[in-house]
Amino acid sequence: MIGVLLVEDQEIVRRGLKILLEMKPDLKVVGEADNGQRAIEQLEELHKMSLPPDVVMMDIRMPVMDGVQATQLMCQQFPDTKILVLTTFNDTEYVAQALLFGAKGYLLKDTPGEELAKAIRSIHQGYTQFGPGIVEKMIASVQTTKSEQQEPPPGLKELTAREREVLRMIAVGASNKEIASVLFLSEGTVRNHISHILTRLNLRDRTQAAIVANTFSSWLENPQSPNASN
Repeated sequence: MIGVLLVEDQEIVRRGLKILLEMKPDLKVVGEADNGQRAIEQLEELHKMSLPPDVVMMDIRMPVMDGVQATQLMCQQFPDTKILVLTTFNDTEYVAQALLFGAKGYLLKDTPGEELAKAIRSIHQGYTQFGPGIVEKMIASVQTTKSEQQEPPPGLKELTAREREVLRMIAVGASNKEIASVLFLSEGTVRNHISHILTRLNLRDRTQAAIVANTFSSWLENPQSPNASN
């Protein structure tokens, strides 16, 4: 049974989602909250009862505390928390922030019940989940702000040339096997490079790495750091 903490400020929407989820024999709503602050309190209570939810379904726009801030605090306090963001097509910036803070993916609020259930199962198994449209909008937004980019963070400058190559391939969605094949490396070596990248950039996973890589893609292609020859 997959336990879900449902966080949505609109009661009628929350009730509908609960009905949809509990129609599935392997899903159970173990807690509900109508804002981010209450969601954190619910999560703490469930952990104290040794009944932590497997997945948190997190709305973005809520009163008191929004889903972005709640995601950040949850992932800091409970690093193993798996958060699936519920959003609308116009929340691109908020989704990007939530992913950087540790959310494992997002879905649009009008996603059919069966796809919603599949996404929860996928997140529970450790995969990321991206609904349609918003990733393309995020990438397009990044592309339009290239000329306004600030200096890349120090951790990015510390990457070796090989690590930059790996990071650029992560940005386009390449798997470890594909990266190994293109760069003539073993998959074990690729995993080591990714581990070093995440550590140096202080990132949680390859989803965050992909966002950083797309944000500073121009610099990665033509670095101006003394480490560029490493």
